[in-house]
Amino acid sequence: MRNRDIFEEIDRHPDRFFIIHYSSQSLFDAEAGALSPRITSVVVRHYKTGQTVSFATHTSAESLGIGPDQVEAQYDEIEKDLLVKFYNFARDRREKYWIHWNMRNVVFGFEHLEHRYRKLTGQEPPSIPVEVRYNLNDALKARYGEDYVPDPRMLSLMNLNGGKIQGFLTGAEEAEAFKVKDFIRMNTSTIAKVGFFSYVISSSIKGKLKTSGKAFINRIDRLLESRRASCDRRS
Repeated sequence: MRNRDIFEEIDRHPDRFFIIHYSSQSLFDAEAGALSPRITSVVVRHYKTGQTVSFATHTSAESLGIGPDQVEAQYDEIEKDLLVKFYNFARDRREKYWIHWNMRNVVFGFEHLEHRYRKLTGQEPPSIPVEVRYNLNDALKARYGEDYVPDPRMLSLMNLNGGKIQGFLTGAEEAEAFKVKDFIRMNTSTIAKVGFFSYVISSSIKGKLKTSGKAFINRIDRLLESRRASCDRRS
């Protein structure tokens, strides 16, 4: 399935699609040293139902009976727990389609999640196949053009479509949240982003997504939106 066809496929079979995003320690955090950044939350949303599942540091710590003052000393056990729970969830859904935002490699991506799982469990994860992963950013470029919004694209797209969503954190803000162990705030940001991705998909399907690109489809969508607004005023 090509990136440009993804929205039509979601419209036809919304039950086949999951949206995923995660938060982690910053790659440039001095505390990470030579190690890969720790995963602090993974959030998955079923597109059709909107049901959202979180696998997060604070919930894993609570389920393990680890108090807030012991989290740092037991990071490995907590991160292992949340990743095992995530992959237990993903195992039976690996043949579905997984929509993500730039989760491309071991720096930030499915490979990073897999690497952390291997390191902490010593086992191979039930990996989500490359063939069922679709980058929403690439799909938007294919539909609206490479210039559909300026960088940083996620925040620019939010600003064009109602403004920054409640709970959203930038990468720098997430790094600061990790330093002060505000894992709930990091998880809330991840949930907010997954919800926004769902909104972007549904708005694109309806022809209501606002973009700033110059591609032909942008002009068509703007014309249709203008006509809808005109009809609403007359009714």
